[in-house]
Amino acid sequence: MASHDIPIGATQVTLAQLSERSREIFRQIVESYLATGEPVGSRNVARMLQVSLSPASVRNVMSDLEQLGLIYAPHTSAGRLPTEIGLRFFVDALMEIGNLNENERRAIEAQVAASGTAIENVLTQASGMLSGLTRSAGVVLTAKMNLRLKHVEFVRLEPERALVVLVAEDGTVENRILGMPAGLPTSALSEASNFLNARIRGKTLAEARTELETALEAHRAELDQLTQKIVAAGLAIWSGGGGEDRKLIVRGQAHLLEDLKALEDLEKVRLLFDDLETRREVIDLLGRAERADGVRIFIGSENKLFSLSGSSTIVAPYRDGSGRIVGVLGVIGPTRLNYARIIPMVDYTAKVVSRLLAG
Repeated sequence: MASHDIPIGATQVTLAQLSERSREIFRQIVESYLATGEPVGSRNVARMLQVSLSPASVRNVMSDLEQLGLIYAPHTSAGRLPTEIGLRFFVDALMEIGNLNENERRAIEAQVAASGTAIENVLTQASGMLSGLTRSAGVVLTAKMNLRLKHVEFVRLEPERALVVLVAEDGTVENRILGMPAGLPTSALSEASNFLNARIRGKTLAEARTELETALEAHRAELDQLTQKIVAAGLAIWSGGGGEDRKLIVRGQAHLLEDLKALEDLEKVRLLFDDLETRREVIDLLGRAERADGVRIFIGSENKLFSLSGSSTIVAPYRDGSGRIVGVLGVIGPTRLNYARIIPMVDYTAKVVSRLLAG
């Protein structure tokens, strides 16, 4: 179900290297950390085990797990915590991913559908809902190219510059500046906007571009040279702008402040907020998840962006009506996210959003 990024340079521990006893002790350490965020000592681990083991035997196993790089002792604490490599190993090899029950599925569908059909609202609702369900920050990366156009107009600003105003069906307005040939009569701007408006309504930018390139060829004789130039320039400026055509929606950052154990946690959350502010890099990170089917999980410093705040990201791509991946949604939070529960939620929400966009 989940395709995972393998950490660069991580020691590749395999299940075969761990005895049944080691696996069970390691699982208890990780599950205790995910539940409490606290280090756990050998005495407590011994109490949690199904089989009867002395704290001394547990300590021996912990020592082996530490040598494998799966756990470590923070500060002078007698307890142990999983390392990022340990968490990755747990998620990939030991974790049992829960399934959503029928009520949970219906609740997700109802909440996402309640936002209506405007794409922006659906995505904002989806990120807010994921944030609420997981008590972390919900994120959505979407391409502005998905907006369906309603209307375009040109507003002359000065002799050689005009403002192109794009209005989408959901009310979103995009403005771009367009350079114009010297001495362009105002009638050419009106002619260009009439030509465009007759052909773009209800289309995405990508669809409009294809349609207009064909139409421009077919109607070249009817349009004067200047109008052709404006239409062509308009197309170029809409379809350029890579990064600016990506929109990042983040909801529910406040959840990240709810469950802090120590000042050190607060510092990590502050660093995560700083990371989320560097929009460009979050977009690059989420963009990597668009290239794979299914849920992607990035743990801590596996992505350079979150190496300081030690955050985890669980995201899945969603698709439009033609089956193309057009964005990514999911959650960002501390490394002790409830992976087993959140992975199916993110996966199912991506499917619901895809269905709505196809609808």
